[in-house]
Amino acid sequence: MREVTATVLENVQIAENIYSLTFATEEEISVRPGQFCMLGVAGYPLRRPIAICKAERKRFTVCYQLKGGGTKSLATNYTKGEKLSVLLPLGNGFFVKPEEKKVAIVGGGVGIFPLISAIRAFAGEKEIFAYMGFRNKEAVCMEYEMQRGKSLTLCTDDGSLGFHGNAVQAFMKEVNEVRPDVVLSCGPTPMLRALKAAMQGRDIPTFVSLEERMGCGIGACLVCVCDRTGGTNARVCKDGPVFEIGEVEL
Repeated sequence: MREVTATVLENVQIAENIYSLTFATEEEISVRPGQFCMLGVAGYPLRRPIAICKAERKRFTVCYQLKGGGTKSLATNYTKGEKLSVLLPLGNGFFVKPEEKKVAIVGGGVGIFPLISAIRAFAGEKEIFAYMGFRNKEAVCMEYEMQRGKSLTLCTDDGSLGFHGNAVQAFMKEVNEVRPDVVLSCGPTPMLRALKAAMQGRDIPTFVSLEERMGCGIGACLVCVCDRTGGTNARVCKDGPVFEIGEVEL
């Protein structure tokens, strides 16, 4: 983990209420797929936790949704050339074992962005089967990044593009045909809960990245505590954000 002052290269809208922010650091920083960063926004005491979508040595891209004053300020005030305080990389990220050759990726909403980092990292050596869900065709973004794998199924809630339904439904229609060795997922809690139920009884390792409100990003403030299935607690920022799906309550 490092605290750096980065330079904004681009900060543009890519879908309704979704922005893509690319920044550069002076030194190379190694980032694993699924890790995140904390962005400092002037006027707000708490940093904003955002998944790292693309990591290219000294160049990094994050995508975020406009939700409150902090993200609106980020979209408005941090244009090309502005300086940005960043804490990165944070979290444990996704790991895929060498013997796991087929990887299913199931994402929904803003949960697609940490999964893009996994597609980029593993597509060269693994067979990637991606199932990505959106509200409608207007919400679809970064399709070109998701096409790096063997196959991509786009899903929309209203059926305006691709599979009519959510990503879990699309994946479960093909799970017996694809026969993945491991599943990586991120998205809204109801989606993850549905995936957990669907994977019951299947001997397929499944890992989920949880999206929680965070304060410090290093496990000190306990804002992002979640429940483990054994009755104990975990800090999403420090112990996660990636967990085995049976390890946490959803």
